[in-house]
Amino acid sequence: MKKNTILSFLLEVLTPFKLLMMGQFAVAILWAMDLSLRPYVLKMIIDKLPNLTSENIVGELSGLIFFYVLLSLIVVITFRFSDFIWLRLNPPLKREIGDLLMKKMMEHSLTAFQSQFSGNLANKIKDVMSGIPDALKLIIQNFLSLFLSLSIAAFVIWTISYKFSALFIGWLIIFIIGSWLFLRRAKELSNDAAEVRSVVVGQMVDILSNIISVHLFSAKKIESKKLKVHLDKYVAADQKRDWWFFGMFTFQGLSFVFYQAIGFIFLIAGFKDGSVTAGDFVLLLSINITIIGMLWTLGSDILTFSEIVGNITQGLRVALSPKDIKDKPSAKALKVSKGCIVFDQVKFHYINTEYLFQNNSITIEPGQKVGLVGYSGGGKTTFVNLILRLYDVTDGHILIDNQDIRDVTQDSLHSNIAMIPQDPSLFHRSLLENIQYGAVDSSYKDVISAAKRAFAHDFITQLPEGYNTLVGERGVKLSGGQRQRIAIARAILKNAPILILDEATSQLDSITESQIQESLWELMQDKTTIVIAHRLSTLLDMDRILVFDKGKIVEDGTHKKLLSNNGLYKTLWDAQIGGFLPNNINE
Repeated sequence: MKKNTILSFLLEVLTPFKLLMMGQFAVAILWAMDLSLRPYVLKMIIDKLPNLTSENIVGELSGLIFFYVLLSLIVVITFRFSDFIWLRLNPPLKREIGDLLMKKMMEHSLTAFQSQFSGNLANKIKDVMSGIPDALKLIIQNFLSLFLSLSIAAFVIWTISYKFSALFIGWLIIFIIGSWLFLRRAKELSNDAAEVRSVVVGQMVDILSNIISVHLFSAKKIESKKLKVHLDKYVAADQKRDWWFFGMFTFQGLSFVFYQAIGFIFLIAGFKDGSVTAGDFVLLLSINITIIGMLWTLGSDILTFSEIVGNITQGLRVALSPKDIKDKPSAKALKVSKGCIVFDQVKFHYINTEYLFQNNSITIEPGQKVGLVGYSGGGKTTFVNLILRLYDVTDGHILIDNQDIRDVTQDSLHSNIAMIPQDPSLFHRSLLENIQYGAVDSSYKDVISAAKRAFAHDFITQLPEGYNTLVGERGVKLSGGQRQRIAIARAILKNAPILILDEATSQLDSITESQIQESLWELMQDKTTIVIAHRLSTLLDMDRILVFDKGKIVEDGTHKKLLSNNGLYKTLWDAQIGGFLPNNINE
């Protein structure tokens, strides 16, 4: 992933908060000035003490003491102002990041999600949401403040003696160069640790998502053993990173010890020849004590910052990766007036596989009801996925009412197609929301009407909370047949001009299936309908049946015509067992 991609994302999410960030910068500047200013006022007080008497001490020191106390009050107010800004910045910034990342994730095609655990992706988004504000806070309040503090301290020390200033600047140069060299490698190690951690989280999610299989196959020990391998890699990656930081912290600490030792030698020599006062001693020691405290904190901050940057990079790598399917800048909304679907010399293959479709051409007339049959892997699902533009054709064109689907927006394409999958997945929301997903502005009355037509109303009303019942993750609280009826109700409510059914009644009992077939048949009227079927008996009333074999449409006709051809369809029909197709010709 390119750095400018990350930078543009950061600018996009941070721009609305520029005033709040300017406030944080102001706080950093005030805090940096205070590091040297109060010790300098203290130096002035101590330098005056030897020459004061009980009569003039109040008059000579009251102004300086008042100024010192005032500075302390300003610091307290400044830090509370910083907290106020952070409260106004942190939660809204997280919301902005989460919203933008999810929008970008939802723009990706299915390919981007097929090799990623959903829990792992959610964890990466969470890392970015919390990581960017935390990194911003470290940069402004810690790193920037420290840089400004050191710069101001170098100037203040120079006012005492150029030797002290040269020593201080020389130590800073060594410290910064050495730390930078350490951090170059530390960043790589932090990225590696973040990636391994993501894999571990993904494995845990995979186990918990399939916990029923773990129990049924008595696989707890097996899963623990597999997980331990990843946990060992996680430990090794973390330790490798932390040992590197151990070396960096050692270097930083020793460099300060040498600087402080040489500084004491210069102070004592200066005090002997009268160029250094007692106040200078206090000023330098105060600044040094503050600096060493900051540097020890800096070491921890650098470790935290590296971890955060690693997590942010891992999260943005997925969300900001190039989209393999995207709308053209000139894309317009699809307008479906008839519902004619044309495959024009279509070629297609999945990544690193041979061509599945070679110059496929077919026209599905407006309002036609077309069945798709064939052995598994023959291309039926791919045919439908290409119409939905879940994948782009390698060559050729797919047209809907003479509009190339690559020239229209994906949202408009999908809004004109209703899909009822074989194994529908529901949101962990109420039944009302899941049905209403087909038309979010539909009324409660419309939802009930659709549920009744899908024969879902009766079982819904028997639930304790009725239409407000939460269905669990992916609809796990419902049976397969109940989920399918909800999906059918959702498609009925959507009422799109193109309808795609993927064995939509396969998980229903015979009586309910017979009832729903009537509703589906009613829904198909005046719609271009494509039906993927494994039970050929469900296709008897189709206008056409397309027979797929290894990516080719080898037969095209009505049920009666195809039976008379004595081709593959006749073979499939004769080979059916219990109404289902075999997986291959030998079954």
